[in-house]
Amino acid sequence: MDINRRTVIRSATGAAALAAFGVAEGSAGSAAFAGTSSSSSSSSTSSAYSLEFDSTAWSYDSTNDVYYQIGKMYVANPAATDYENLSIYVPGAYLKATANSDGTTYTATVDRKGTVGDYSARTAPIVIPVSTPGYAAQKPATSYSYSSVSQYLKAGLIYVWPGLRGRDSSTSTRSDAAPWGVTDLKAAVRFLRYNRSVLPGSTDDVVLFGMSGGGAQDTVAGASGDSPLFYPYLRSIGAAMEDAKGRPLSDAVAGVMAWCPITSLHEANLSYEWNMGQFASTGTRASGTWTSGYSTDLAKAWPKYLNRLGLRDEKGRHLKLTESSSGVYLAGTYYDYLIEVITTSLNHFLADTTFPYTVTTQGGPPGSGSTGSSTTYKTVADYIAHLNTDSTWVTYDSTANTAKVSGLEGFVKSQKTASKPVGAFDGYSRGQTENNVLGMGLNDPSHFAPLTRNVIKANQTKYATYSDWDTAYNSSAYDSDFARKDSVGKDMAWRLDAYNPLYFLSPAFAGYRRSQVAPHWRIRTGIMQGDTASTTEINVLLALQNYGIRNVDFATVWAQGHTQAERTGDSTTNFISWVKSVTKS
Repeated sequence: MDINRRTVIRSATGAAALAAFGVAEGSAGSAAFAGTSSSSSSSSTSSAYSLEFDSTAWSYDSTNDVYYQIGKMYVANPAATDYENLSIYVPGAYLKATANSDGTTYTATVDRKGTVGDYSARTAPIVIPVSTPGYAAQKPATSYSYSSVSQYLKAGLIYVWPGLRGRDSSTSTRSDAAPWGVTDLKAAVRFLRYNRSVLPGSTDDVVLFGMSGGGAQDTVAGASGDSPLFYPYLRSIGAAMEDAKGRPLSDAVAGVMAWCPITSLHEANLSYEWNMGQFASTGTRASGTWTSGYSTDLAKAWPKYLNRLGLRDEKGRHLKLTESSSGVYLAGTYYDYLIEVITTSLNHFLADTTFPYTVTTQGGPPGSGSTGSSTTYKTVADYIAHLNTDSTWVTYDSTANTAKVSGLEGFVKSQKTASKPVGAFDGYSRGQTENNVLGMGLNDPSHFAPLTRNVIKANQTKYATYSDWDTAYNSSAYDSDFARKDSVGKDMAWRLDAYNPLYFLSPAFAGYRRSQVAPHWRIRTGIMQGDTASTTEINVLLALQNYGIRNVDFATVWAQGHTQAERTGDSTTNFISWVKSVTKS
């Protein structure tokens, strides 16, 4: 069954089936793919900027042998010139250059014989950072700094840093936010391919890397290569849709490195409450509040969504949730799989860690005077006893140095407590960060999640009996937001699909196999983070594997939170090593 598209209306159960999964009739539907062509040019008949790369404008760092350019516009008709430009940093061995008469710039051509390590000027991978926490904007470079790119260049990589619009960027013409961040990222990739004949590096080996909202946006970009959902947005800014000979250009990428990707926003309210919220009883989950009931209702709705995805593990086992004697759907093959992931994470930690082991807790906010505290565990047994302080949820085999996690509740209460209020992503008062990500403008947040709207609609009469309920939270607020059109005439359903990686990876959605999915993925997350459910990155992993992507390097890292989590070593070195392992030399 197609969870989010108009085809559900055409099924035997009609509009009732659609309502069950949170979609209003009139969403983008399969019409999203009608009348689109990858060879279509920008709809604009005039261009403010040339898409041609200027090979006479290179600057040179002679100390470190680096050629670079800063501030090159990568679209012909930018909506925000202060964001839609990029910088490129190239090892000196990849170019042949002569000084210009101005004494400061160089004219350069590709040196086909130039090499750095295992790479040549034609085979060097191109890495692109996506540093957009909370889906914020990524500011482009305005000056040169070797230290920020040195590790990549020394490894023979080419580093491209594009500015990207986000939820906190504004322009004189802005009337919406997403999907502009990923649109700009795709436009930058297309610019590189448009100019591939004059630039060093392999545009077949473009690899994205980012964390949190950046990990989310590079995940979306990696799953949605050449998706027609983005064409209207790309055309509106004059992105390179064809090369100089009229051949279609691609925005698909070779690889994605995602740390803690905060993604799959369409269902994130539900999974958060199922994974963590159902085990909390304070704040918005305290007894006597309408949001305590809302939390339970969201948690109950998530298994229905999850079971329709049809996910399977590496052995082909169908993963689903079933009702349990206690808690909300804490049984079934999907539940067992989640416990296996948690157990594996803990055992990796035990294998990687030398005891005594010291845990340092984070202090309070700046100015609070709190500096945190440290606790040292002399042995593994001491640490396991610490984990079991409130309940016994871990058993330990000292002979094999392995542990077994018995259930989700003990793990969550000990290691992964809810840090966000109920309605963690699409807030009932539009107060969450993501309400601005899918807002219609700066300081104009919007509801965006039909699955959340359906929970509200089904239960708002019950919620109204609580003293803290406000009629402004009614489902009608969601309906009005969903109906609004953005600056290219698309509604919320279209925009939400564009920012949902599962839309492109899962057969439950109409975008399945209508994009070019990156063949190489590396996903890392800190298992302790309260920023999103563990199911978020697990479902991306499973969807990629079910899609047929063979190269997915996944780990959720014990004792780490919302950070560039790594089992061992540092994130930059590990990322570069991974790029070298999956790209051609």
